Amino acid sequence: MADGTTLQLPHLASHPVHISLFADVANAPFLRQQLLEGNSAFEYAFLDASTIISVNHVLAAVFRAVNDLLHGRLKSRNVHSEIVFSLSPNNNIAESFRRFGISDTTRTLLAIKVLNSPATDPIPDPSSHLATHVQGQRVPFNDATLALTAEIPRVRKIYKLDSGGDAGGRKGKGGKGQPNGAMAANSTIKEMEAVILGIMAVKGS
Repeated sequence: MADGTTLQLPHLASHPVHISLFADVANAPFLRQQLLEGNSAFEYAFLDASTIISVNHVLAAVFRAVNDLLHGRLKSRNVHSEIVFSLSPNNNIAESFRRFGISDTTRTLLAIKVLNSPATDPIPDPSSHLATHVQGQRVPFNDATLALTAEIPRVRKIYKLDSGGDAGGRKGKGGKGQPNGAMAANSTIKEMEAVILGIMAVKGS
């Protein structure tokens, strides 16, 4: 099984972030219920990874959420719910959880933990905690894996990339958009990523 990843974001070294990606998750309803009950032992951002196309896509949301935490600008309950909200193209918090958060049918899961002091954090070792409680296979958190698990047509619909010939749907000489199978190519993912990051940045400006 792959290990989780702990990152220090630029300019936010005081708040390292643990990220684990799981495939074939079998107990999403249990994990979602822990969030709904406010169980402090499950203080994570649980994302449906099928809505994430790249590492930069999710890290942009994490950076935004941690930065807003430090500057007292959170719009949701805590920094972990703010990560989910930061992914959204609009300011509807409930909709952001429906689109990006864990659901009972989630099969690929991104678990994100903004680390606090080990002395006060109820989850001092999130990697071990997740390995114990997530019934799934931990896989590498990288662009290659996310490109395989992302549902590209769904992401394009969420960010409205089908209109106006936006990323991945540019018109060719024949007037037809690219077929869905071609959109998973790395060049298209990068093009989509650039547009999505712009949409996320404009929402919060």
